[in-house]
Amino acid sequence: MWLGTQCVNAQGHLEIGSCDAVALAEQFGTPLYVLDEEALRARCREYRATFAALKQDVTIIYAGKAALNRAICQIIAEEGLELDVASGGELYTALQAGFPRERIHLHGVYKTDDELRMALEAGIGAIVLDNFEEIARLRALAHAHNRTVPVLIRIAPEVEADTHPLIRTGQRDSKFGFHWLNGDALLATEQVLNAPELHLKGFHCHIGSQISDLSAFQAAAHAMVAFAAAVRQQLGYTAPLLNLGGGLAARYTPDDQLPSIQAYAETLVQALRTACQQHNFPEPALAVEPGRSLIAEAGITLYRVGAVKRVPHDHPHLPREYLIVDGGISDNPRPQLYSARYTARHVSRASAPHDRPYRIMGKHCETDPIIDCALLPETRAGDLIAILTTGAYAYSMSSNYNRYPRPAMVAVRAGTARLIVVRETYEDVIRHDQ
Repeated sequence: MWLGTQCVNAQGHLEIGSCDAVALAEQFGTPLYVLDEEALRARCREYRATFAALKQDVTIIYAGKAALNRAICQIIAEEGLELDVASGGELYTALQAGFPRERIHLHGVYKTDDELRMALEAGIGAIVLDNFEEIARLRALAHAHNRTVPVLIRIAPEVEADTHPLIRTGQRDSKFGFHWLNGDALLATEQVLNAPELHLKGFHCHIGSQISDLSAFQAAAHAMVAFAAAVRQQLGYTAPLLNLGGGLAARYTPDDQLPSIQAYAETLVQALRTACQQHNFPEPALAVEPGRSLIAEAGITLYRVGAVKRVPHDHPHLPREYLIVDGGISDNPRPQLYSARYTARHVSRASAPHDRPYRIMGKHCETDPIIDCALLPETRAGDLIAILTTGAYAYSMSSNYNRYPRPAMVAVRAGTARLIVVRETYEDVIRHDQ
């Protein structure tokens, strides 16, 4: 399963961005996050072109929680996308990277006063309101700063997407946003419309992540238009914008059968238009927030095998040969959190038959499988393996568990590798200890 610019070069090595992955590991060490810059840029352009062909007033907003650092901010800005940040740290990163402030949107189920103040002082494009306390606090801060703040209201659309329960965000028991059925969403809209410090730009929803069933996005669009129509009827406000969030799935294994960006875009735009016709509602501008589907397939992680163990066990579906690699839960917790699946490739024998089953395990003081059953050529200690589709939620969710330093990240493009995140040292790990 080759993604982006990945291929096998004349030496039989995995190549990405026209850079030999063996050479990358030798130069920068392992574990190593590798970002295929051309693949990321191509995906940004595909999103923009696909939606623009279907609807004129569409804004593509990158969901920075998937992966964010200064270099990624700069790539996203250069490709003309806007940016969704979900914390003060993500907002600070964007500002330090010089990301255009008017193209930044601040999310979060609980934004502290410091985070709201940072957004106010920066003059970002919009703050997405999530609870009644936040409305009151933002009003007070805006009044103190003598500002009128552009906002959206996040709505829980009561749509239960078919994905892992821990990454659903729009269902009935969701912690996110204002719920419509209990009257909170309408009351929040009324409060914002009556607040002179706030300027309501429209409504927002997000139903989850790694979603391959397009009917869930269709249902969310219909729910949001129905809510906007109810607001128009009861409060006289016509929303000029609906942000329908992100959540489109990425490919992690060769068996993944996923909808294309074209199919996703057609579903959203058609659902929006149909719902507007049904409710006699003027068609609003549309915003979408892809994260995983933009960057996941542009990333790989390189590991070095430290040990090969033959483990006696009675599990019928697990290989008995284990590869212990030099990373694991601290650089990618998703297999432990969500039972996430991945595909592995041998780096120096990338063209050899991948037909021998191994269980790839991390080096931490946990049972931390990376892949329960990976097919590889015969693999020995010292060999390099690549885990594909790690561009989203690996680097951004990494930690110092067991006090391991976080890996470096390089961006590769047209045969050039540039270091965009420096590998942490042990000194970095203890830097804030007292």
